[in-house]
Amino acid sequence: MLHIGSLLTAVASYADAKAHGGRWLVRMEDLDPPRETAGAASHILRTLEAFGFEWDGEVVYQSHRHALYREALGRLKAAGLVYPCYCSRKEWQAAAVMGADGFVYNGKCGRADYRPSEHDSVKQPAWRLRVPDETIAFHDAVIGRYAQNLARDIGDFVLLRADGFWAYQLAVVADDADQGITHIVRGQDLLVSTPRQIWLQRCLGFPTPHYAHLPLLVNRHGQKWSKQTLAPALDLAQREQLLRQVMGYLNLPPAPATDRPSELLAWAVKHWDMAKVGKAAVCTEEGYS
Repeated sequence: MLHIGSLLTAVASYADAKAHGGRWLVRMEDLDPPRETAGAASHILRTLEAFGFEWDGEVVYQSHRHALYREALGRLKAAGLVYPCYCSRKEWQAAAVMGADGFVYNGKCGRADYRPSEHDSVKQPAWRLRVPDETIAFHDAVIGRYAQNLARDIGDFVLLRADGFWAYQLAVVADDADQGITHIVRGQDLLVSTPRQIWLQRCLGFPTPHYAHLPLLVNRHGQKWSKQTLAPALDLAQREQLLRQVMGYLNLPPAPATDRPSELLAWAVKHWDMAKVGKAAVCTEEGYS
């Protein structure tokens, strides 16, 4: 279910798109069936509508777009940019070092002299993208310059998991290009993924969008509000209060009195200024102030 952090991202991305005469798109990233909750997608859409949001075009469901991801992976295979990996997570992480986003894969299965064992060759492999030993840097509209050396900080990363599920990195890059996305506004928890996505865009010949990574809303322990940290679902009876709350976090001026969520969103669009969005995480108890 959507929570206070989801609402902050929705308001900021909506205001930024509409303030620049752009389209605001909704995409359901439903590629991990074991972790999905039945009915969540429809509940999300109803919640967005209740808070006054109107999206442009049809809602895109990643679970309907496997052909697009297969085509992208096929291009990478043909170019020799990916390789099958037979390592179990336990096996490769045992000797791995920590990087910017967890353990760094050591590239074992991608070495020129590597040959899978007879036991490995009958397993379904994951597919990894080779990364360069160079710095990938970009300018973020909120953070400023951000950079990673992918070989040192991340390692060759998975595009198709051994269980047959597509990895987030490949799916969003293929979708962004297919949908003509020019600007991405999202939370800072995804900042660490962006250099990987830029490298993948380059490998596939896709344009790189502009990025803005928003401050996270955290609990008193400094943990991002999410389903893992038991963030409460948005209360539809408090729509005005919650919209005003996140507009304050985005440093928008106080809006006139109204009980119509759509009027609050229109105020956010009219007064939107990405330059005023802060970088630092915001602590809010129980998700609500």
